[in-house]
Order: sequence, then structure tokens, then C-alpha cells
Amino acid sequence: MVYAVVTGGSQGIGQAIAEKLLEQGCSVAITARNEQKMRVLQADWQVRYPNQKVIVYATDLGKSENCAAFATHVTAQFPHINILVNNAGTFLPGNITEEPEGRLEQLMNTNLYSAYYVTRFLMAVVKKADSGHIFNMCSVASLKAYPNGGSYSISKYALLGFSDNLREELRSDRIKVTSICPGATYSPSWEGSGVDPKRIMETKDIADILWSCYSLGYQANVEQIVMRPVAGDL
Repeated sequence: MVYAVVTGGSQGIGQAIAEKLLEQGCSVAITARNEQKMRVLQADWQVRYPNQKVIVYATDLGKSENCAAFATHVTAQFPHINILVNNAGTFLPGNITEEPEGRLEQLMNTNLYSAYYVTRFLMAVVKKADSGHIFNMCSVASLKAYPNGGSYSISKYALLGFSDNLREELRSDRIKVTSICPGATYSPSWEGSGVDPKRIMETKDIADILWSCYSLGYQANVEQIVMRPVAGDL
């Protein structure tokens, strides 16, 4: 059995990834803040995938103690972890010199520290797997400054740096680390924006590329994936 953990798994890209992993026969643990939404997903998934375990855990991963509690909850039920997807994050636009006080700290907590602490607390069980693979959900905003990027872009640059450093550290353990840098992808955050869903990518696109990457041979690792809509960035 392949065991996977997906943070921010209750909607959007995270939900699509969790469903893809379940389709492929994995047992999955997800975490997000909205417990009610996750319970609905859990009930649906357990009917559709009765042979796999589905764990849901509601918490705010912006706090290290919550990351530790989540890790303890998962490791009590999963013997090892093959796939860790650090997807928890939030987007708040703004300009560095004009955005509200505390915006940088807020976005760093959610977009960077959640990945940092969850990875640290789960590393022992990731190392137990013969095919450990960590995916960090970065962004095209990790690669290039954009108008109104502000602290969001700073946090995503930092996540990419975390991913690169982690990969170097884990090479000797044969644990793969992949940074996924998607452009505009239709999720609940785009609802009401007026943007045509056909203009940007589908969440399924991100889930499919992640599984393709995981499915490579033991000797191969895709270190970074950049995905954009065919028509380019908005």
C-alpha cells in the first residue's frame, strides 16, 4: 500500500491531488481548516474507495504545534509515508510597501512554515518508505516578480528555496523532492473573478503531472515543474 499525505486537501489543487492518489490505490491523509468540508469528502471517498484508508484532520498549519499534532495523528495510523504533498497555502495580493502590517508573517506562516514543520515532523516515517517523494506546491510567483505579488511572492520564493535545500539534504536517503510551480489554475479562489475557467488550467492537470512524476523509475527525479495556461499568465 502507498500512503500519502496532502496538506490543504479540502479543495482546489489539494483535493484534486488527493482524489488522484485515491484513484491510483493510495491511502490518503488530508488536513485543512474546514472540518465539515473534509468530513463530506471523507464519507464520499470511503464509499468510492473502500479498500483504502482516508484520514482527515482539521487544523491551522500556520502554527508549529498544530503541525506536530497532525503528524502524530497520521503516524499513529500510517506505517510509513511514500508521498508528502505540501500544498497548504493562501494567496493575498498586495504591494510590499502598502500591504497591511503583519501580512508577510501571515503568508510565511501558511505558505512556508507549514511545509517546513510538517516535513520535519514526518521525516522519520518518510524515510521508512522505499519510494519517499516530497512535493512542494510552489508557484510561477516563486520564479518571477509579478505586479501585486508582494508578500505572497516572497513566501513562494522562500518555499522554492526550502525545496531546493531539502532535495540536496535528502539525496543520500534516496528521497525525491519535486517543486511544482503552476500558473493560474481554476479553484475556489477564482470563483467570482470573471475569468473564464477555460482560459486557465484545471486542478486535474496538476494532479496528473504529480502522479506522472511519482510514477517514474527509482533512479529518476523531476526536480522542478513549471506549468502555465497555454495562453500564458494572466
